Amino acid sequence: MDKLMIRGGLPLKGEIRISGAKNSALPILLSSLLADSAITIANVPHLNDITTSLTLLGHLGAGVIVDEKLSVEVDPSTVTSQVAPYELVRTMRASILVLGPLLARHGRASVSLPGGCAIGSRPVNVHIDGLRAMGADIVVENGFIEATTHGKRLRGCEIELSLVTVTGTENLMAAATLALGVTILRNAACEPEVTDLANFLNTLGAKISGAGTPVITIEGVDRLGGGHYRVMPDRIETGTYLVAAAISGGSVKLKDTDPALLTAVIEKLELAGATLESGDDWISLDMQGRRPRAVDISTAPYPEFPTDMQAQFTALNAIAEGSALITENVFENRFMHVQELQRMGANIELCGKSVRVHGVESLTAAPVMATDLRASASLVLAGLVARGNTVVDRIYHIDRGYECIEEKLSQLGASIRRLTAAQGQQKHKEVIH
Repeated sequence: MDKLMIRGGLPLKGEIRISGAKNSALPILLSSLLADSAITIANVPHLNDITTSLTLLGHLGAGVIVDEKLSVEVDPSTVTSQVAPYELVRTMRASILVLGPLLARHGRASVSLPGGCAIGSRPVNVHIDGLRAMGADIVVENGFIEATTHGKRLRGCEIELSLVTVTGTENLMAAATLALGVTILRNAACEPEVTDLANFLNTLGAKISGAGTPVITIEGVDRLGGGHYRVMPDRIETGTYLVAAAISGGSVKLKDTDPALLTAVIEKLELAGATLESGDDWISLDMQGRRPRAVDISTAPYPEFPTDMQAQFTALNAIAEGSALITENVFENRFMHVQELQRMGANIELCGKSVRVHGVESLTAAPVMATDLRASASLVLAGLVARGNTVVDRIYHIDRGYECIEEKLSQLGASIRRLTAAQGQQKHKEVIH
């Protein structure tokens, strides 16, 4: 199992390009199953979850071609199977997003209950209840969601989502594009990735309005065709590298991104003492060698502060001046990085859905273990400022959501490299001794 080794103490400086958004690319790729002809999708990030999605599409019978620029061509006209097996979906919760498209396009779907990061309950009942309201017959047995329309098209209807869920909104919105009549989704997620999926589907001929608001209206059409689409930039990757610069006292410029999607994160970084400038497709941060100030964080659905940036700001606050309260309101089990940060000398008190972080002047390198995608990013950030060589284990989590993280950090001047299993074991011993 690969590891990352980071030698801390070097301020990040330079420019890097931001990749396409994982949380947009996954639903867009899987929703391509709704179409009846080939689609080209550009700016797809090179990530393990993307590879899993492409493998799943191929397993279903779709034609998949990836070019040298990582544009992906998907031909869904050759789909022959409606079964998403456990071995392909067990590592990725987003795999449930094949449920709505398969059901709407082919009238049947058999989807294994998904896996992914262990960051709390993300129930599938919202997906199931919504599809049932549209006329699907669904049972959950033997670890599979078995759904059928008995040869009929789904029917448009009004659906009040029982909780705000991004994948639930995306699955039902995608399924409704081929339903008879009009579907209205209320209490829908407003995340930019939902809007990106709606824009993609509209490019193929869907009639979706209201994406990005709590009420989305979908007028069903008879078919979706082919087209070309470019995935939006990754706002969480952007935020992570901004925090990396801030925690290290550095100065970076991030290109091919969209600062308008990061208002809540930018406000917190400015409160931490960073100077930020931006244009239409770039953003820069300069910390001028200063130690950041502690900032309180409270996560909530977009456009409020994103839960996917909570762990990174926990690491930032760990070495900041002062104390800060971080409250997690989205997932109930998303402080698993705290114990690992404590191993590096962080002073953090855990209390229910909040943590109180008392900043210390420096952290100390230690062998640490990633528990989920964003937690792994926080450990890498901590390693950037810790004294000595930090070894981060189980980085398959980070490979699910960050494209070439060690290469990009190296471009910014970090001392970081990937270790094979044998190398990691040796370095682990060196850190201990």
